[in-house]
Amino acid sequence: MTSGGRYRIAVIGAGSWGTALAVLLARHGHRVHLWGHEKAAMERLQRERENRRFLPGIPFPSPLQPVLTLTEALEGATERLIVVPSHAFDSVLENIAGLEPAPPSLAWATKGLEPQGPRLLHEAVSARFPHASVAVVSGPTFAMEVARGLPTAITVASPDAEHARRLAASLHGESFRAYTASDIVGVEVGGAAKNIMAIAAGISDGLGFGANARAALITRGLAEITRIGLALGGLQETFMGLAGLGDLVLTCTDDQSRNRRMGLALAAGLDIASAREEIGQEVEGLAAARDFHRLARRHGVEMPITEAVHGILYEGVEPSAAVRALLARHPREEREEPPTAH
Repeated sequence: MTSGGRYRIAVIGAGSWGTALAVLLARHGHRVHLWGHEKAAMERLQRERENRRFLPGIPFPSPLQPVLTLTEALEGATERLIVVPSHAFDSVLENIAGLEPAPPSLAWATKGLEPQGPRLLHEAVSARFPHASVAVVSGPTFAMEVARGLPTAITVASPDAEHARRLAASLHGESFRAYTASDIVGVEVGGAAKNIMAIAAGISDGLGFGANARAALITRGLAEITRIGLALGGLQETFMGLAGLGDLVLTCTDDQSRNRRMGLALAAGLDIASAREEIGQEVEGLAAARDFHRLARRHGVEMPITEAVHGILYEGVEPSAAVRALLARHPREEREEPPTAH
């Protein structure tokens, strides 16, 4: 910790969300080292003091320093905040382990699953750093709105209450509210699975199925996320909070969502490769559909929207046929049965 209750924070990942969080933390007076794996890109950030590719028009506060090596980023850090795509998460952990074999704490704002397994990200961290205190940052957030200082609320979850409070305090500010929680499983599941539902909502809207269908997809999507979350050990109330319902509504209803835009593109007839090129950033829902499809089968959990999106992405099912099949499913009681103990 630096003087006055400020921290030295390493933000690992210089995409839109990593940069937005680095800017936010620096505005709050913390000394922030921002590192990304592309050296040329980091050199541009150093020269321009702005991430013109992802967050144009947002100048870097003076406490924010882009650095060229992970070693520089980690030097003297009191918090390590990983903000990379989920497929790169474990390789970042491996790189950290080469420099800090036993970091006292790790946090991340990555939304997704680690594909080996697949498994939740805290499981990947615990496998490499069994004694580290861990925390996850999640909730309904678009990077540009955070960078512009627009009102935002998020959840910081950790089984270590002091770690959650410390990280939340570093993020909390006049227009950025940070709540704490202990249910790291539920928060991770909500942040990852909502991307699948956003693809589904984009497809439905792109096909012109209307607001009624979108509302149905969001509502049943929440039920689906809750079922798999409970099966994995999450808490029911988490899915009605910011990291569950809040994030789901945001990403399904606003075109800033890359996953929603993927759905819109697929409905318009683009293939996945063309849609990804058009979006120009990581679309986490593509991997999430595959990974949660596997988890649902492994745990015997019914996830019909995930099944439909998986069919469109990986099995050649036409989007219109998949959505119509979802809406034509056999009637059932809406109330969910509570999970039975295993």
